[in-house]
Amino acid sequence: MQPCSESFTSSTESPTNPVDTLSRRALNTTPPAAIASGATPPGPSDFVLRARTFEIRFPRPPLIMGILNVTPDSFSDGGLFLDADAAVDQALQLEAEGADLLDVGGESTRPNAVPVPEEEELRRVAPVLKKLAGRLKVPVSIDTMKPAVARVALDLGASLVNDVAASRMTDEMWRLVAHSGAGYVVMHTQGTPQTMQVHPQYDDVAREVGEFFRERLDRLSSLGVRAEQVILDVGIGFGKTVAHNLRLLAALGEFRTFQRPLLVGASRKSFLSAVAGGGVRERLPGSLAAACWAAQAGAQIVRVHDVAATRQALAVTAAIQAHRTE
Repeated sequence: MQPCSESFTSSTESPTNPVDTLSRRALNTTPPAAIASGATPPGPSDFVLRARTFEIRFPRPPLIMGILNVTPDSFSDGGLFLDADAAVDQALQLEAEGADLLDVGGESTRPNAVPVPEEEELRRVAPVLKKLAGRLKVPVSIDTMKPAVARVALDLGASLVNDVAASRMTDEMWRLVAHSGAGYVVMHTQGTPQTMQVHPQYDDVAREVGEFFRERLDRLSSLGVRAEQVILDVGIGFGKTVAHNLRLLAALGEFRTFQRPLLVGASRKSFLSAVAGGGVRERLPGSLAAACWAAQAGAQIVRVHDVAATRQALAVTAAIQAHRTE
């Protein structure tokens, strides 16, 4: 097992800074044994992710990003954690189950979701982030499309911005990321949550997603966002058919050339039911299969609702992989 201090470390700032409080505690934590005990997935070696005071070095076992939706209408867990205290309890539970990162969102981005005003999104997420300050050992990500929400979240201690609108043409979000040094998830989508599943089309979905990543990385660099701040997300379920989602999962290895952490978020998504049947409450087995496939195909981060089950599934997969002889 690799000590945490070699792969998941932080710098030191003023002890009154809530970001520093989180990061200094993270320095003394050990990655969950269940995901750190096996083989490191295939892929390019020796690159780093920097997210404000956090530094995560790769290669290393895959990271688990736990999902915390503070929304009334998310497709899987909408309404469960609208109360700030309930959300905080869930965040601490996800960390206890082995989450390496926590992704907090206050606006549903499911297909046909109704846009949420900035003020309402802040009303949902700000109390949760305030209550979490200093209580978590892991980095917090804010899942938002709005620069103003991201700015408040970063002021309250978040270390990353998970941006499903990274295809935008305006640069306010990117300048904020550059100035703050936050980690930044560049997610591919076609359209908006209101339009993305109407009739998504690609000539070659894997090639076009790769071209999008290349263009975004160049654009971000021109605005001062360092490559080592960036995570890439192929956007499973965002402007994709079932076939597009499956093709992207099959082609994950093609994105290793970017030398950036690759995030896959397939947890509980509808393509799993299209492939294997069952309703939204019956998608855990498919979610675990997708997470294990992604990790073995080279994804460095899996974004999931069911942290404990995913940690166990990844541990078994990694243990088997470690005993391969060819």
